[in-house]
Amino acid sequence: FKLLAERGRCQALLVILCLLKLSAVTGQARYSIPEEQAEGSYVGNIARDLGLDVARLMSGKARIITKGNRQYVDLNRDKGTLVIKERIDREELCEKTTPCSFSFEVILENPIQLYRVTVEVIDINDNSPSFPKDEIYLKMVENAAVGTRFSLESADDPDVGINDIQKYTLKPTDHFILEVQNQPDGGSLVEMVLQTPLDREREETHTLVLVASDGGEPHRSGTVRIHITVLDANDNAPVCNQAVYKADVKENSPEGTVVTTVTANDADKGINGEVTYSIARTAKETKQLFEVNVKTGEIKVAGKLDYEKSKSYQLNVQARDYGGYTDTCKVIIQVIDENDNIPTIQLMSFSNSISEDSPPGTTIAVVNVDDEDSDVNGVVKCSINSDVPFKIESSLTGYYTIVTDNILDRESISEYNITITVSDQGSPPLSSSKNINVKVSDINDSPPKFDEVEYSKTVPENNSPGFSVFTVSASDADWGQNARISYFLEEKDINGAPLSSLVSVNSENGVIHAVRSFDYEQMKSFEFNITARDAGSPPLSSVATVKIIVQDQNDNPPQVLYPVQTGGSMVAEMVPRSADVGYLVTKVVAVDVDSGQNAWLSYKLQKATDRALFEVGLQNGEIRTIRQVTDKDAVKQRLTVIVEDNGQPSRSATVVVNVAVADSFPEVLSEFTDFPHDKEYNDNLTFYLVLALAVVSFLFITCLVVIISVKIYRWRQSRVLYQSNLPVIPYYPPRYSDTLGTGTLQHVYNYEVCRTTDSRKSDCKFGRAGSQNVLIMDPSSTGTMQRIQNEKSILDEPDSPLEEMRKGSFVGNVAEDLGID
Repeated sequence: FKLLAERGRCQALLVILCLLKLSAVTGQARYSIPEEQAEGSYVGNIARDLGLDVARLMSGKARIITKGNRQYVDLNRDKGTLVIKERIDREELCEKTTPCSFSFEVILENPIQLYRVTVEVIDINDNSPSFPKDEIYLKMVENAAVGTRFSLESADDPDVGINDIQKYTLKPTDHFILEVQNQPDGGSLVEMVLQTPLDREREETHTLVLVASDGGEPHRSGTVRIHITVLDANDNAPVCNQAVYKADVKENSPEGTVVTTVTANDADKGINGEVTYSIARTAKETKQLFEVNVKTGEIKVAGKLDYEKSKSYQLNVQARDYGGYTDTCKVIIQVIDENDNIPTIQLMSFSNSISEDSPPGTTIAVVNVDDEDSDVNGVVKCSINSDVPFKIESSLTGYYTIVTDNILDRESISEYNITITVSDQGSPPLSSSKNINVKVSDINDSPPKFDEVEYSKTVPENNSPGFSVFTVSASDADWGQNARISYFLEEKDINGAPLSSLVSVNSENGVIHAVRSFDYEQMKSFEFNITARDAGSPPLSSVATVKIIVQDQNDNPPQVLYPVQTGGSMVAEMVPRSADVGYLVTKVVAVDVDSGQNAWLSYKLQKATDRALFEVGLQNGEIRTIRQVTDKDAVKQRLTVIVEDNGQPSRSATVVVNVAVADSFPEVLSEFTDFPHDKEYNDNLTFYLVLALAVVSFLFITCLVVIISVKIYRWRQSRVLYQSNLPVIPYYPPRYSDTLGTGTLQHVYNYEVCRTTDSRKSDCKFGRAGSQNVLIMDPSSTGTMQRIQNEKSILDEPDSPLEEMRKGSFVGNVAEDLGID
């Protein structure tokens, strides 16, 4: 019966599912998860997202229905959540399809409800780009045209989107660049484009690396090596070892006599480098007299030579490779015969210019001297004129070389005319001559020379930046580029600053400019080296020393060293009333940092309290009396002295000298206590003194009223207690200090303080304890004190035994409170 019941339920379920397929799904949910999640990873809360209770999932026996054999997601009915059942590989599931997702249904019974769930699998960068092969081998002809394209296999990456291949990179890029074109099907066409021509003779193989990179995090890449073999092309022509071959052959030489051998080389490889030889563009008669070996280039006599018909022959031997490239060299063959004619001179090789540094023995010309005669008549003698530094030497039969016989100097003689004379030994002798002109080319053998070895220039200080100081000049005996001179500064530090921050030089014309303004007080002079260098190879140079002397200007006023002017203190010179005429009161000392007449100082009395009493030395600044001091002269004398220098325009400084006419210091002190140091300073001091006096008076009156009030109150209380029958309570004076340290007023002490404007002359004296004198001082005041005498205090009582024990205890810092050092 159970089996029948179960079968019946299944049939009913199938009917219901068929009906559900024909109708809409009750609800649906959608989730997104990354691929490669571990089993049991959380996908989503299906109960919450579908609006169901967990109890409904349990009672409805919720389960997942999937299409196919694999179930990636499992349902946790206890919690109402979906979890990963097995690892999901997006590439296996969808390959390149995006977006990638799979669906399943969640079904519940009693009543039956069907929900569709779609899970989107998000790609992660778990695959690296890969090429079909690790190595690619290509062969290219070296004469491939620039712009030739070579297709390469693209890489493959199973990932999608940003995790797919994003770029290709080719390294190195000396000859090739990479071009990537996106195809409509989503693939990429990767091509390597030739940028610079290949040359097998320089580099036969090339190795490149192609890198494919994706855009995921972290980045992944794949590489493939590209090996390129450059195939040879016939791109090199044969090159003869010599442009001109010269050879001599006797007129009676037999056929087959080797005259000379021509050789040529071809840089190509294999058959492209094989060379053959032939005679081309040569007269028919000459071709009948000589032949050349096709393989070896050996030139032989092929006919009968006749000196009288032709004394020399020129062959054009052509070297050809199999690609058709050719090179031609000349072969000059001289036929030796009897001398029966006037000697002739043939200039075979000639350099019409010779470098002046050529050593003795340098060949400048090769001449061929020929005489068609024979025997003694064909013997020739060749010479040149003796007034030139050359000599002629015989090299081969009929050939002479003109070589240098001494050191040449273009700066002395720039060209020579040489006469070549040849004569035979016939009778009468015959001769001929030839003139050649040889120019001596310049070399850079003369260094630049300055007009002076040392330059000195005076520059006034405070000059404007960019000021042209002066011009250095150098000359060079060479010619052309070797005589083009440039000027440079030799960098150095001057007083801790680089030379380039002081001066600069124009490299073309040698003009020296001041970079900044000079200050005589900081730097009176400085030296530096300047180099003149020509443009030869290698360049030559010379050095000159430049001294810049800074000329002083009157830009500093005099500075008074004595007497020192201070803002707060008063310094006065004393003159006794018994001083005679010429009494030295003091001396004004001043200096000027300028020099010369700008530092010559003169002293003048600008104003004085009594001009008839004092005078100032014009040169030494000494202040002396010019008459006898009398009792009528004021004690306080104020002199204003002006100090001027001798510059143009002159600068000055003033100093105030205070003079006290008195015989004793107390008299001076009493007179100078109210000496006006500074008007603003005295005004401020007066204000603070008045303010302090008012505050102290107010505090004193307030304290006095409070004390009297307290005494009256206690007296009334005592009277009440006295008249009553209450027990007597001991009364302690206000100044009494109990053992617990809770006393009321402290002991009173007197201080007598004398203050002056000079803190070193102040005085402080302690009075006896228990005195009725009280010192009241305004802390903000620096020079005023008041001592107030009070009436006998009603608080004055004998010291208690406990107070006697506490004598010597710390009361206060009088120096700090009074502002005294």
